[in-house]
Amino acid sequence: MIAAIGREELLAAYAIDDRATPRVRMNFVMSLDGAVTLEGRSGGLGDETDRLAMGVLRTLADVVVIGAGTVRVEGYGGVRVDETDAAWRRAHGLPSQPRVAVVSSRLDLGPEHAFFAGAAERPILVTHASAPAERRAALGEVADVLTVGSEALDVRAMLGALAEAGMPQLLCEGGPHLFGALVEEGLVDELCLSLSPMLVGGDAGRMVRGASEAERRMRLVHAIPAGDLLLLRYARAE
Repeated sequence: MIAAIGREELLAAYAIDDRATPRVRMNFVMSLDGAVTLEGRSGGLGDETDRLAMGVLRTLADVVVIGAGTVRVEGYGGVRVDETDAAWRRAHGLPSQPRVAVVSSRLDLGPEHAFFAGAAERPILVTHASAPAERRAALGEVADVLTVGSEALDVRAMLGALAEAGMPQLLCEGGPHLFGALVEEGLVDELCLSLSPMLVGGDAGRMVRGASEAERRMRLVHAIPAGDLLLLRYARAE
């Protein structure tokens, strides 16, 4: 039986040497046969180690970015790290909590949603100039609105604006359409993948949607067995 892995080991394994250089990390969990959801949600694929790794990745991030569809489907409430991780952040010169951002074109999240109501810090709403103005104004009461793009959301401009605001280390937790937009623009620096020891079957989707077919090579940074789960970290090959 392979021993479990601890928080300190994961903090070292996912450590960021250069925090000034902007970085986009993707975090996903996937079954052995490629499913990224079980019964419509990703949560059923993970285990305690996967959740520990997610907490570590959030601890190391300046901002956690999530697509609105994933916020709805996965039932995201207020995203925050626990007090142990908050203390680690303070000891390393970071704010207690990473900022959180939701990306939405249609703005079909209400201001009363738990993502906003339960946030540890005022969230960021990323949208574009053609999004419904009335909804944008309502959400502006509970979030800082970042408008990038005129007719459609410009993910490259989003990353630039977040970095300029002092948040160069970005962790994206999906969903597949947001991942696809970042892949299409060549903006993904790392993929942190938890490989779940499950065979799911069915018609569950892939982790990337909307990106054109092309070779985008990554290199393996680590493969850490933790029980039956495998924690994979890949970085851009160039």
